[in-house]
Amino acid sequence: MSKAEGKLPVAILVPGDFNDHALGRIDEAFNCVRIERADPSLVTDEMRATVRGIASYAGIDAAMIDALPNLEIIASFGVGYDSVDANHAAKRGVMVTNTPDVLTEEVADTAIGLLINTVRELYAAEKWLRDGDWATKGNCRLSRLTLRGRRVGIFGMGRIGRAVARRLEAFGLPIAYHNRRKVEGLAYEYHATLKGLAEAVDTLICIAPGGTSTEKAVNAEVLSALGSNGVFVNIGRGSTVDEAALAAALKSGTIAAVGLDVFADEPNVPQALLDAPNASLLPHVGSASVHTRRAMADLCVDNLVSWFTDRRPLTPVPETLNVKARA
Repeated sequence: MSKAEGKLPVAILVPGDFNDHALGRIDEAFNCVRIERADPSLVTDEMRATVRGIASYAGIDAAMIDALPNLEIIASFGVGYDSVDANHAAKRGVMVTNTPDVLTEEVADTAIGLLINTVRELYAAEKWLRDGDWATKGNCRLSRLTLRGRRVGIFGMGRIGRAVARRLEAFGLPIAYHNRRKVEGLAYEYHATLKGLAEAVDTLICIAPGGTSTEKAVNAEVLSALGSNGVFVNIGRGSTVDEAALAAALKSGTIAAVGLDVFADEPNVPQALLDAPNASLLPHVGSASVHTRRAMADLCVDNLVSWFTDRRPLTPVPETLNVKARA
């Protein structure tokens, strides 16, 4: 929507911090209403009467949905939306959208970079150089691990999982996967259980969504099955991992190394993981390029514009596929 077309007579609530580009577009197209956080106690009578949409990074729970009787749509910024109570939204007749596809390639690139960084310990090599050790102590030690001869398992063979798999094919590595169900037409070896996948591979990449069905799915049993040469990489959701079990597995040598871009209680990272010399840790930067975040921002706002002009979403989440726009 251009400035010439004017604003839509709709109030969009934006709780907490948000993408600057998205905020600019929302303010141009709608009446943008800001609050400090998604907290029902901060909802005013005016908001209850006027707010018809939410744009948010953060979680929108059932109480927040119920606090806004005229709410029609929640535009969630990001592909993962486990922090939004989509099932409750569906019961209330509220559409939920996310921002898939536009971040797929960026996150897949990050996954491969994190895998290589973890296996070859490039984080330690760069520190060796920056600390002056190359000049004073000589060459950095050889990395213990290599990608050569590895077998990779992907937990979560969705859009990003398939993009990661395509990249791994170029490395000549065999690929297997675990999903809730087998993906039709996919040639990679399928394992019906996560433990079965871990037993069959030595490199496990987690791209699974969050939520109760995957909470702490990567546990001590799975890590033990991965083995002492095992490498675990997570770019999905921190909630899918038992972090205490993971730290213990790293310390005991149950697995060889880990690369993490996500954590259970972000931005708080367990000290045991921070202290682990065989851990490569990133601050949730999977899609964090200017290019990709702008594309995500545009899709988030485009969902709002499409809903309030054409009365349809562009990228609805499965739980709200049957939600219809109100007359």
